[in-house]
Amino acid sequence: MRHCILISREKRGLGLPNAAVLIKRAASAALEAEGVDAPCEISVLLTDGDGIRALNREFRGVDAPTDVLSFPQNDLTPGHFDVNACERDPETSALLLGDMALNIPRCIAQGREYGHGAEREARYLTVHSVLHLLGYDHMDEGGEKRRMRAREKEIMRKIEENK
Repeated sequence: MRHCILISREKRGLGLPNAAVLIKRAASAALEAEGVDAPCEISVLLTDGDGIRALNREFRGVDAPTDVLSFPQNDLTPGHFDVNACERDPETSALLLGDMALNIPRCIAQGREYGHGAEREARYLTVHSVLHLLGYDHMDEGGEKRRMRAREKEIMRKIEENK
């Protein structure tokens, strides 16, 4: 399946020069694992702490940097992807899933902190964000969070097997 993962860099020299390839592969793997079998479009902004802090403040009212932000285009039910619930690009007919912003310096720092490296952290944050675009959430400490974490773990296991 050919998905369109559009990558833009807010600033040069953020680190992780292969981020675009990692993100495209991880996003495609997450979409496949969730049974998304129609061409989709996701826009990804690679930024730094200042850039993501500004987005977080503007769109969520939180004046703090974070590692990744997700902006779903549709109101989807986790684990039950519905093509008919998605907006489409009028020119390409691709399903518009939404946008994500990834804080690359934070990704590198967390990869170091957690001991698994920046590349794995970039893949994980991408999977996490794609699941948000597909309706998953983790704001509660209950079942939704457990379901999302289980899907992240399963998708990451598949990605690691196929590296």
